[in-house]
Amino acid sequence: MKRAVRLLGVGRSRPLPALALALALTLVAGGFAAWAGQDWYRAAHDEQAAYAAQRDAALSAGEQAVQNLNTLDHRELKRGLDLWESSTTGELHEQLASGREEFTAQMKEAKTVSTARVLSGAVTELDDRAGRARVLVALRVTVEAADGAKSDKDSRMLGELTRTDGRWKLSALGQAPVGGTSTG
Repeated sequence: MKRAVRLLGVGRSRPLPALALALALTLVAGGFAAWAGQDWYRAAHDEQAAYAAQRDAALSAGEQAVQNLNTLDHRELKRGLDLWESSTTGELHEQLASGREEFTAQMKEAKTVSTARVLSGAVTELDDRAGRARVLVALRVTVEAADGAKSDKDSRMLGELTRTDGRWKLSALGQAPVGGTSTG
């Protein structure tokens, strides 16, 4: 029996270290994959990440809608007013739709072009479950009169957003107060 054992041991060229190394690398790769998968799962199901994504979506939509409602070219009224209506919902949408003809006549007479550019914005409130948000947007509006004269005006707007069909739309818009009030 000793001879059989010797014969098996004589022909071996020591593959044991290579096999051990391959096994160790496989275990390390498997451990890393498990850790990365668990980390990915936690990130994908993190409520804070989902809330942050909704906040970012509301801010982006709010800034764009405020810019849309402050940009209008008398030469492309239909396109501009359609954009206004597609950016709004609720009572604000109804007001814009019902006053469209009168506003079109005023714009054709005035022959102005207004262009808005967002300077900054912030979400001031977000109720993700109710689908409501408020944004504060600072913008610069450039108005070009019929005679070619241009004027810039910086303003801050407060907007209320409502999520409808998975999209944030403006449901109210107004000027934000600037500065404090003096007490006599």
